[in-house]
Amino acid sequence: MTEQTIATVLASENPAKIKFDVLVIESEKSLFPFQFNNTRTVYPEGKFGFNKYLNIGLKSTNNKFVCLCNNDLIFYQNWASEILAAMEGDNTILSATPYCRNYHQSIGYTAYTTPAEGYFGVFTGWCFFVKRTIFDTIGKLDEKLLFWYCDNDYLQLLLQYKIKNVLVPTSFIRHLGSESLKGADQKLYDKLTLLPQLYYNYKWHHRSILRYKAEKLIFTLKQAFQ
Repeated sequence: MTEQTIATVLASENPAKIKFDVLVIESEKSLFPFQFNNTRTVYPEGKFGFNKYLNIGLKSTNNKFVCLCNNDLIFYQNWASEILAAMEGDNTILSATPYCRNYHQSIGYTAYTTPAEGYFGVFTGWCFFVKRTIFDTIGKLDEKLLFWYCDNDYLQLLLQYKIKNVLVPTSFIRHLGSESLKGADQKLYDKLTLLPQLYYNYKWHHRSILRYKAEKLIFTLKQAFQ
């Protein structure tokens, strides 16, 4: 799956015009020191965290433009150049969402139209394209969020700082559909989904710190006895 994502992104653009620097943050440590072809593959120490891994990627690169994405994607021709064209046409765009031929099509968004500003329901956390300068404003991604709600947290920051995110309906990808969680057992699944929900509700919905700590303790105890 990772190899397919890499192959399609590298084949999607003319390398004389757009050169991709592909960095794989690999959570499966048994693969070490394996390097995926045409990439730099790193194996972080410690446990997996989606935002933690994205921050490692950001710290390990220095390009002006960055695409942060899952490993369960297919990229189509000229997806990146279409986003770059939209950003060149409107320099206030710091964050862009490509058109997913599964997700956006299924909820009724029309392809081949002009870029449109949008947030919840439009943005997809499995693939988003940004100008690196966005992090000068929003700071690094919140590593207390392990998997779910990372996208919601990012969007809350964009809204807080009045930063534009646009859907680019001429830039095409395909998300294969939450493949990353399909192999997880129930205990890991709950940790990656339910625990982030507790923290997100505390952070953005003004739940009290005592309620958050109590709910987290109950969750931890339930996990211990599973």
